[in-house]
Amino acid sequence: MGSERPQTSSSFVSPSIYHVFLSFRGEDTRKTFTDQLYVALVGAGWRTFKDDNEIERGENIKTELENAIIRSRSSIIIISKNYATSTWCLDELVKILEHKRTKGHAILPVFYHVDPSEVKHQKKSFAEAFTRYERQIEAESDEGKKERMDKVRKWRAALGEVADLGGVTVNNQGDRKESEFIEEILQLIEDKLNRTISSVAPYLVGISSRVKNIVSWLQDGSHDNNVIAICGMSGIGKTTVAKYVFTTNFRRFEGSSFLANIKDISQQPDGLIRLQKQLLYDLTGIKSKIQDTDEGIIKIRDAICFRRVLVILDDVDQQEQIHTIIGMKNWFCPGSKIIITTKNSCLLKVHEIQKVHNVREMGNNESLELFSWHSFGEDHPADEYMELSTRLVKHCGGLPLALQILGSSLRGKNIDVWKSALDKLEAIPASQIIKKLKLGYDSLKDDHDKNLFLDIACFFTRKDKDYVIAVLDESYIYARVGIQNLADRFLLTIEGNKLIMHQMLRDMGREIVRQESPKKPGKRTRLWHYKDSFNVLRENMGSETIEGLSFDMNMVKEDQSFMGSSSSGRKWLFTEVKSYRFGFSRHPIKFSSKTTNEIKLRTDTFTVMNKLRLLQINYTHLYGAYKDFPKSLRWLYWRGFPLKCIPNDFPLESLAVLDMRNSCLERLWDGRRVLPLVKIVNLSHSHSLLRTPDFSGLPMLEKLVLKDCVNLIEVHESIGTLEARLIFLNIKNCRRLQKLPREICKLKVLKTLIISGCSNLVELPRDMWRMKCLKVFRANEIPMSQSTSKQNSKWHAFIQSWVSRPRKVPKLSWVSLPKSLINLSLAGCNLSEDSFPRDFSNLLMLQDLNLSENPISCLPDCIRTLSRINKLELGSCTMLKSLIDLPRVHDLGVGYCTSLKRVTYLSVGCRARTYHVNGCKELTDMEGNFKLEVMGGIEKTMKSLILSMLDSVGSFELKLYNNSTNTESRGPVKALFENGMISIFLPGSKVPNWFCYKSAGATLSFTVPSPPDLKIQGITVCSVYTIDWKVWIAGIQFYVIIHNEQKNVKLIYSPTCYGLPEAQNKMLWFSHWKFQSQLDAGDTLNVTVLTMDGFSIKEIGLHLMHGEQVDVVSDSNSQKMQQNYPYQGTIPAERQGLVDLYCFGHMGIGLDYILPYIP
Repeated sequence: MGSERPQTSSSFVSPSIYHVFLSFRGEDTRKTFTDQLYVALVGAGWRTFKDDNEIERGENIKTELENAIIRSRSSIIIISKNYATSTWCLDELVKILEHKRTKGHAILPVFYHVDPSEVKHQKKSFAEAFTRYERQIEAESDEGKKERMDKVRKWRAALGEVADLGGVTVNNQGDRKESEFIEEILQLIEDKLNRTISSVAPYLVGISSRVKNIVSWLQDGSHDNNVIAICGMSGIGKTTVAKYVFTTNFRRFEGSSFLANIKDISQQPDGLIRLQKQLLYDLTGIKSKIQDTDEGIIKIRDAICFRRVLVILDDVDQQEQIHTIIGMKNWFCPGSKIIITTKNSCLLKVHEIQKVHNVREMGNNESLELFSWHSFGEDHPADEYMELSTRLVKHCGGLPLALQILGSSLRGKNIDVWKSALDKLEAIPASQIIKKLKLGYDSLKDDHDKNLFLDIACFFTRKDKDYVIAVLDESYIYARVGIQNLADRFLLTIEGNKLIMHQMLRDMGREIVRQESPKKPGKRTRLWHYKDSFNVLRENMGSETIEGLSFDMNMVKEDQSFMGSSSSGRKWLFTEVKSYRFGFSRHPIKFSSKTTNEIKLRTDTFTVMNKLRLLQINYTHLYGAYKDFPKSLRWLYWRGFPLKCIPNDFPLESLAVLDMRNSCLERLWDGRRVLPLVKIVNLSHSHSLLRTPDFSGLPMLEKLVLKDCVNLIEVHESIGTLEARLIFLNIKNCRRLQKLPREICKLKVLKTLIISGCSNLVELPRDMWRMKCLKVFRANEIPMSQSTSKQNSKWHAFIQSWVSRPRKVPKLSWVSLPKSLINLSLAGCNLSEDSFPRDFSNLLMLQDLNLSENPISCLPDCIRTLSRINKLELGSCTMLKSLIDLPRVHDLGVGYCTSLKRVTYLSVGCRARTYHVNGCKELTDMEGNFKLEVMGGIEKTMKSLILSMLDSVGSFELKLYNNSTNTESRGPVKALFENGMISIFLPGSKVPNWFCYKSAGATLSFTVPSPPDLKIQGITVCSVYTIDWKVWIAGIQFYVIIHNEQKNVKLIYSPTCYGLPEAQNKMLWFSHWKFQSQLDAGDTLNVTVLTMDGFSIKEIGLHLMHGEQVDVVSDSNSQKMQQNYPYQGTIPAERQGLVDLYCFGHMGIGLDYILPYIP
């Protein structure tokens, strides 16, 4: 859905082009004061927008002025005697104030020969102007009369607001000349602009979403002395975020200071003292004399204890810097805020900073936009540059620094230069980017950490953390601690236990290695690129310097251009070889010996590499003996290993990880070998493997992976010797395996056992209950049935032996599983309610249960007592009809349960926080989310909403699309109940006549009238829409937004379901909102229907609901879904400036996406 965009707004606030926008009444000041001020502003270096158009005004001029306001960092509003006589000036004023509220736009009012009180209360010439407007409107009779009156009210409010801001009053009193007032204005605007977004960045793409949480924290009104840290890797935009929130919020505090480049300045002579002086000057305006840092911190303590201040410390990397500059947090006056930007999150723990904002990479669309501004000066690439731009942006990985540097360097260059730059970038990263990113690497004090970073950058990005630790623990003492050090400095992140390194950081690490010997790869410590590795191996150019090497023969064979240019004039041929670029083939690669020029790499090439620790050599056949292979090898990763067993002369005594997936192995080695340091063995997808080795020679083995070894028939009984070491065993899809050795029950520390897909197993050891550390057990796709054996009925858990084919039915019996189980998966095991064991409820520690693809029709009673269940998976249980009185579940998965109609919970507190109901085409009642009810059952209720239109409801067959289930259905008209709202969809072409307010298009405004006899307690919004079937795709949404200006509240509602009109017909959407007593006379409500591509709003209407009418709505059928006021007692989902946002219904793509489009 990334391509779907709401139709009422652009994707971000355009970059600032002007420093100052001038709003003025031309006939009053254009040729006098305004012209003089304009000349002075331009002379002072401020880019200033002044409307000098003398042509007739029209929509194009209006759009130009509005865009100029948006693209300006501040506005000077010159309010003169006839300012209010211009509707253009008044519209400009409303727009400027709106921009101030939402984007921190700076404003300086100038009252030119008028008193601010005249402006505030609209007296004298202002009163005359508004009297004329109101008389003109009263004399009109068309339907737009009320809208124009509402607009006048907005103008009045805007004048009152701007008058309250204060500013410069220019008058004839005293002996001051206008030139002196202009000098004062220049000084004031300079002060504002020196601390506005002008110093942040030239193009602020996506800034609102990146700062919203920090801005909310700054404006929360708390009296605590709060500290927040903005963290992230170099170049990610920490300083930009900090500058933006500072420049848009410093005026809220009694003092403020932004101390930039603290790391660099503190390393200079007396650098910390200079920073202390700067802080004191910013807060007090006094230049202080400081002899040493101790004296400075005392003066700072005295300066910060009596005033609310905002202090930002940018680029902190040492504990001393925080202590020396701001001292202790409790020294600050209540309500002060401190922001720290850092690449070293260890500082947060030392100073007990609990609030952290991690700056993330930019998304694809934002990245392309930012790159385009720097390279083309507009928000999108030129057509002929689109493909190249997209590739360059992808290479930058959402890093703003890289996007800025690359975009600026290519600006104005022809397409051949772009192509050359891209080719070079893919081989050698841009030096400016590397220089900036290398600051984080250089800050590492320990050489072990630096080498650990280089190892990960070259070989282990996106690898499992524990896997990497197993490989590197001997190379780097306490590799686990080193990895955490890298994470603390944002040189990598750990997501899902995988080591994630930004590709630009990865490239930086690899470039550091390349620079060790730019022209002789064999002299580098690490070879990660297949071309360099191939040349070194083919030409026997290795050296004792090499510690790691990665090579994939498939990549060489795919790169024909490389083969043609690097083979000394010979043409290398490859036959009968399947290429799998990323090595995920499930079948071993067969090497042909028929080709005369077949590539032959020899084992003796590695002899000189006596420091080789890390070797990844995929789909490669080495010729020769292995006895002289490096004995230092810690990691051997050899996909597609071509031999039937590992030669006994292969020196593996130092090995920690043996990874030979997709191999041709039939056995691991001949006889018994002792490898005292091996922790991980992975032979997955080795389809020829028949037997495992004798495990007594692998005393340190912790993880054994035999997944998809489809011909494995025996697991050696010596596995029991690993009782104190083995923690992970995966034999998934070992389909020929008929039994596991009884000794497996001796594995006292085993935590994970996966036997899914082992369809030929006929029995399991009966003593599995002794495996008391077992946390995860997965036995999917194994048909089961229950035994009534009294011997095993006492046990809290179960499993049963099984058969995969009806031709042979062995005697089956249940065996027990340990109480320690947390994760149990029995998907596709042919379980029904009758086959659930009676003692299933004794799995009291269970948190994650997967019963998907089983023939159950309702939830077995034994599951209801499992109080710790967090995740319940029942997907594709096609016979499941209802889930009644579910226990507390955080995550419920019932996708493609095609017969499911209803889901309820034991109590409100039990409702799932996340749920997956995709494909549940029959689902009409999802407690706490939505309920669809046929109109016939609630006819009386709905008559109060749509009155006479119900008389013909019975004749309608309506097609509905459900955004939760992503399904279409056709049937009688239904009412949708959710989150205190009721929605009804009916065919129709216009808003009914009995709606008191109507508007063509997607917006409508009205003011709540003076209190009538009956209190207004609700409203019904009617939207008329069509769907363009050429554009519409399943899953798109639309939203009703109700903004109460007086209450500073916005309600956003998107229905879970909506009607699909036939062909080009129109559809009516009635949404009823119950407000109880939350609407007061004088409240201004702005109603907007925000749509995505495919929807078109033709008309909207609004009908007021009074007390007696609203009471009818709460009938017995809807009380459970109907709440009081939709946002009463709830927490706002978001803040937009000073406005609270409340979201209801199916938000789908999320508030973050639609927030920029909300008016």
